[in-house]
Amino acid sequence: MAIGPRLELRQAQTLKLTPQLMQSIKLLQLSHLELSTFVESELLHNPLLERGDPDGDNAVDNDQGDNEAQPAASETQDIVSRSEQMESAVSLAGEMDTDASNLFPEQVGQDSVSQSTTSWQESRGQSVGPEKAEIDQYVSSQKSLGDHLIEQVQLILRHPGDLLIASAIIENLNEAGYLDTELDNIAEQLGTELGHVEAVLEAIQGCDPIGIFARSVPECLAIQLREKDRLDPMMQSLLDNIDLVAAHKFKELMALIRCDQDDLKDMLTEIKRLNPRPGASFEGSAIQSVVPDVHIRPANGGGWQIELNNEVLPNVLINRTYYAEISAKAKKGEEKSYLQECMQTANWLTKSLDQRAQTILKVTSEIARLQDGFLVHGVSHLKPMTLKMVAEAVDMHESTISRVTANKYVSTPRGLFELRYFFTSAISSSTNGDDDHSAEAVRHEIKQLIDAEDPKKILSDDKIAAILNEKHQMGVARRTVAKYREAMGIPSSVLRRRQKRELLS
Repeated sequence: MAIGPRLELRQAQTLKLTPQLMQSIKLLQLSHLELSTFVESELLHNPLLERGDPDGDNAVDNDQGDNEAQPAASETQDIVSRSEQMESAVSLAGEMDTDASNLFPEQVGQDSVSQSTTSWQESRGQSVGPEKAEIDQYVSSQKSLGDHLIEQVQLILRHPGDLLIASAIIENLNEAGYLDTELDNIAEQLGTELGHVEAVLEAIQGCDPIGIFARSVPECLAIQLREKDRLDPMMQSLLDNIDLVAAHKFKELMALIRCDQDDLKDMLTEIKRLNPRPGASFEGSAIQSVVPDVHIRPANGGGWQIELNNEVLPNVLINRTYYAEISAKAKKGEEKSYLQECMQTANWLTKSLDQRAQTILKVTSEIARLQDGFLVHGVSHLKPMTLKMVAEAVDMHESTISRVTANKYVSTPRGLFELRYFFTSAISSSTNGDDDHSAEAVRHEIKQLIDAEDPKKILSDDKIAAILNEKHQMGVARRTVAKYREAMGIPSSVLRRRQKRELLS
């Protein structure tokens, strides 16, 4: 066959994802906060979309606007009638040549009808001025760590160059209050000498909270001890070898710093009173509570009842009455095409939100069925479960299950968990015919054994593996126990023996 350019016609069937289908897939993996932000954006850009009332029946397709206008009219009428009553009270007091407070003691402190009406409106949450007051205006703002330090630095330093260096140092502090970058990088960035930056750092290291601007944990503790006049040479030597304290090598430490056991205990007690994270109290981000997307509750007739959390589900409706009115007046082709595009987008969004909710319900129901033992008895009965098992049961793809369980939380009788918590690998049973054990259940048993161990008989990884094999038929090896133990942040048997021996002494 000759090699050269030529034209060919081929007919083939291919599957392509449309932009709307790709967006629907993306909606599955959004958390309820991200979904609310997305829906808010659609409500702003699409005039055919309206927010529905999750507590009542919304007839957006009919005359919803009239129903919403009635409460406002009744409230206005109530305000007017109350104003008229107050005006008659003031006029009556004027005719009797006395003050209104003498005739109506309950109105004491209100100077006029307008003030009374204003106070009543404010109690109803209504604005009396051109701009409505927002609740955010009354929330106290928390001072950040940077603002707190800038106020002190301006009192300590006077030269503009020193203030510039101090500002650069403050910008490189992490949430714990430690300096994250090297001083020579700051000096190079500002075009000054390293000694100048070190002098500024030394001058501001006494700022509140004490221990701020440290470059390491020993330096942070040293700053706090220096402030208390407790940084003697022996204490400084202890801080220089603080890694031995973490390893509980106290005999080696006492030999290095040349102290006895009583002196070491006194110094360690002094160190425990210090704050190794002085900047943590100024973390500006507010703690966000986790809100479940779905609830699993015991059903009356047995089994489990799966319910979506309506408080976090956006309720969006299409105003078809408004669409009919506007489309009848649209004459230009651009206007008609814009309205059609808005209607298509609105239909897609409502269907996608409904499909997302149904998919979450279906997947959660299957998880509850597979993890019935966990819901009844706890972590020790958590079964191994994979995405493939749920995907085959609900007739979906594994990638869909992965998106549905991402950033979603479920409230169960055992607590609040992320949906992905229930997907764990399997540990083979040591006895033939028994069910496999979940990796999470194995970790739970390991922690239970270590928490209940005798301080005089610390369990080694080999001993823990033997106990799990004999009592629970969990076929785990010593290296598996060590891996799970380290993942949970539990020290080895040697360190645990030293720690518990210290507690007993």
